[in-house]
Amino acid sequence: MRATASADRVCPMTSGRRTLTALHLLLVWAAMAAAVPMLGFGLLAAAWGGGAASLLFVALGVPLTVGLLATAGIPAQTVVPSCGSARQRLGWAVLVFVLGTLGVGAGLAAYGADVDLGSASARIALTGAPYAVAAAFFVPSRWVRLGAVAVLAAGLVYGGFVGPAQSQQRRHEAEMAKYRQHPELLYLGTAPPGLQVSRARVGPAFFGVDYRTAHDDEKFAYVGLTVRPPLTPKLRCPEVGYEGETCTVEARGDMRRIRDLPRGGRDVTLVRRYRNAEVEVVSQTLDEIGLRRLMDTLHPLTDTELEKLMREKKIDYQF
Repeated sequence: MRATASADRVCPMTSGRRTLTALHLLLVWAAMAAAVPMLGFGLLAAAWGGGAASLLFVALGVPLTVGLLATAGIPAQTVVPSCGSARQRLGWAVLVFVLGTLGVGAGLAAYGADVDLGSASARIALTGAPYAVAAAFFVPSRWVRLGAVAVLAAGLVYGGFVGPAQSQQRRHEAEMAKYRQHPELLYLGTAPPGLQVSRARVGPAFFGVDYRTAHDDEKFAYVGLTVRPPLTPKLRCPEVGYEGETCTVEARGDMRRIRDLPRGGRDVTLVRRYRNAEVEVVSQTLDEIGLRRLMDTLHPLTDTELEKLMREKKIDYQF
């Protein structure tokens, strides 16, 4: 701290020194923005050639990059004490390279976590920023160092909090958009008493919902709801049905199929045209009255309901 204060008193930041400092940081940024992406691409290409090629590339590429950085520090001899001599510049270049590379590594980790860092050209430009920030800490000026701290803090906040939150929101919106590719089929009915939505499936030409018993200690019950494009211009019974099955199309337009089960009970299916879709509900445990009540509660799937299904992992996409 005493050395820093002394440097500030001895070497005040005059207009000329401020200009030279700005040019120094700009030169560091430009040099690293050009060299580090090439170093990274070369290392990646060498890795495909095998471990020996990678080691050879690192052995040559890193010293050349450090040498370029040391060369970029020559014009700053009068404003950065660490660049006063060739030996000092080399030590300065190594420290700036190490610190800046740590920053690049953090940026790559954030990018791997789907944090938005802009276009490809913007990401290449950002590559030189950590090195310029590292170089700023060696400038004997309180304001330059405070600026570097502010940039570093902003990067940490964005990469650690703001960026991941935005990334998560983008993924959430993309997932919702995937489920809403065919909104004309996304209709949901209110769960019958004692039942709850246990699973929902979205496909290219259907939307299916399973309603099951809400509590494990209660008697099992199941209702299946399927929404699809109309299969025929008008509802009509199939020409060939199951043995013991009766099918009628009612005056209101609903189709009702009832099949007696071998061990007792009945399989009840109701089909109704709802807006531009065809809705089918089927159950072996809920009677016809209950199925009609379910169909009478049909409504477009709301964003709140969709988000709840996604949050509870009760919905998926099927091809």
